[in-house]
Amino acid sequence: MCGIVGYTGYRNCAEVLLNGLSKLEYRGYDSAGVALMDAETIHVVKAKGRLSELQAALKQENPPECSCGIGHTRWATHGVPSQINSHPHCAPQVSLVHNGIIENYAQLKEFLQQKGYSFESETDTEVLAKLVDYHYHGNPMEALSQSLAQVRGSYALGVLFRDFPGKLYAARRESPLIVGYGENENFIASDIPALLQYTKEYTVLDEGELAVITSDQVQIYNSFGEPVTKEHLIAQWDVAAAEKGGFEHFMLKEIHEQSSVVQATLGAYLHDGLPVLGEQGPDEEYLKRVKRIHIVGCGTAMHAGMIGQTAIHRMARIPVQVEIASEFRYNDPILSADDLVIVISQSGETLDTLAALKLAKSKGAKTLAIVNVLGSSIARAADWVMYTYAGPEIAVASTKAYSVQLTVMYLLALKLALLQGTLCDAEVRYLTQQLQRVPELQQLLLTDCDRIKYLASQFMNSSDLFFMGRGFDYALSLEGSLKLKEISYIHSEAYAAGELKHGTISLIEEGTPVVALATQDAVFEKTISNVKEVRSRGAHVIVLCKTGAVVPAEVADHVVKLPHLESIFMPLLTIVPLQLFAYYMSVLRGCDVDCPRNLAKSVTVE
Repeated sequence: MCGIVGYTGYRNCAEVLLNGLSKLEYRGYDSAGVALMDAETIHVVKAKGRLSELQAALKQENPPECSCGIGHTRWATHGVPSQINSHPHCAPQVSLVHNGIIENYAQLKEFLQQKGYSFESETDTEVLAKLVDYHYHGNPMEALSQSLAQVRGSYALGVLFRDFPGKLYAARRESPLIVGYGENENFIASDIPALLQYTKEYTVLDEGELAVITSDQVQIYNSFGEPVTKEHLIAQWDVAAAEKGGFEHFMLKEIHEQSSVVQATLGAYLHDGLPVLGEQGPDEEYLKRVKRIHIVGCGTAMHAGMIGQTAIHRMARIPVQVEIASEFRYNDPILSADDLVIVISQSGETLDTLAALKLAKSKGAKTLAIVNVLGSSIARAADWVMYTYAGPEIAVASTKAYSVQLTVMYLLALKLALLQGTLCDAEVRYLTQQLQRVPELQQLLLTDCDRIKYLASQFMNSSDLFFMGRGFDYALSLEGSLKLKEISYIHSEAYAAGELKHGTISLIEEGTPVVALATQDAVFEKTISNVKEVRSRGAHVIVLCKTGAVVPAEVADHVVKLPHLESIFMPLLTIVPLQLFAYYMSVLRGCDVDCPRNLAKSVTVE
């Protein structure tokens, strides 16, 4: 959610901020603004809408060229999208940008009103800016420390003090924030892509830390005000990886990158045909005795966990429970030292997932993070971590991150099966050979985009659409449905095919679109029987199945044949046409594919 960029150095600050904010557009936003500091004052320019509106406002107001400032893209929480509610927010001595939510802002606002402060916006951030101003008596660190001690909630902050030109202050609690290191220039940002044009060297602020940044120095303090030394990380991505590369949308580019990132992930965790867990992966002796596994995630990550659940059940015969992170953290889960809690997150910053991880650790369970971002909050908090190798995923709707999450879950399931003795070396080697076919077969599917685009054109005016399947296909149906509703705004639901007659079939009428997944050999005939049920009631049906499967002509209007692979790994192939179907539906309906309404890439508030 929201994006922060801060800069101090020798360049034209407005250009740096706008460029950085443009690289954070994928996070979702409805307004934007910058605060530019010179030796005399702080110039604030804000606009409702896209960055182009902010650029026009900057051109009209023509502030002086500055070399220090902060910028922000806002996704509305407190207060409607508007110029007044957009960031930065100001007080006489302070200008501030903020990601997160100040939960006790109402009480703080009442206190500040009693002290003579008035408010223009509906935001919690303006309250925070004026609270810092209230505590400011010439020492910025004291003002920030005293203010943040009164705050309940989450924040990532970029702050300018009028009395300290060229100096940038930053702080974080729960919401992510990084510091970037350059040559005679330094930065803050919500995410790495904002910095890649200028530097790959960065560090991650930990909970409760404050940073003081000038063009030639970065000093970081812990919550006790003590200076700390931080590890410098090097981003493995480059600018080209965060650009569209000739594709119309980031989402389409990322769909096409799946074969290469799956290959990279397999390469990281396979050795001589057997799975390895990496230097930071879980301890093998622990995995030999683990009794129960919980998989926790949100949205697409949770759907990847459902595939992982079934894979572990079938291959390692260990009980697994999948839970939505926001439910897990409030359901008082029963955990012990024999339980492994696996948390899945693309960004490594998902607030509910991070909170679930911390809860699991507090109850004595071991934790494993499956994340895409080196040094992210979840990666650093977990006992063990297995990184995916997706590179930057910019589109809000996750595609390639899902595929590599599945890949890691399969490899973990195979490793558990070896350690628990439910599969032998030869059986695991055969299955990893099947997995290694996936990148080539995914690439083959990507050569037939026109067929999926045609199908999308036949269904683009639908108001409702249903997905159905059994086993792995049911879990994948949930993800296919989510992708469609996320970016095309078509109401869509997914159902276990065997549950149709228990109520769902009442929704089927003449012309109702149904996408049926039938890739699992063991239940193929059962699934086709369920397809006949909806077809007989007038449904307009697309069936996805393996090459060689026989689908009677009267059962489906359209049949999409997929390359043959062991059924357990078919989700890695089936997901490709489902993602393309959602993508082309969105394009044909004229939707904003990469930045769908009301959604953000990284959900860092409740």
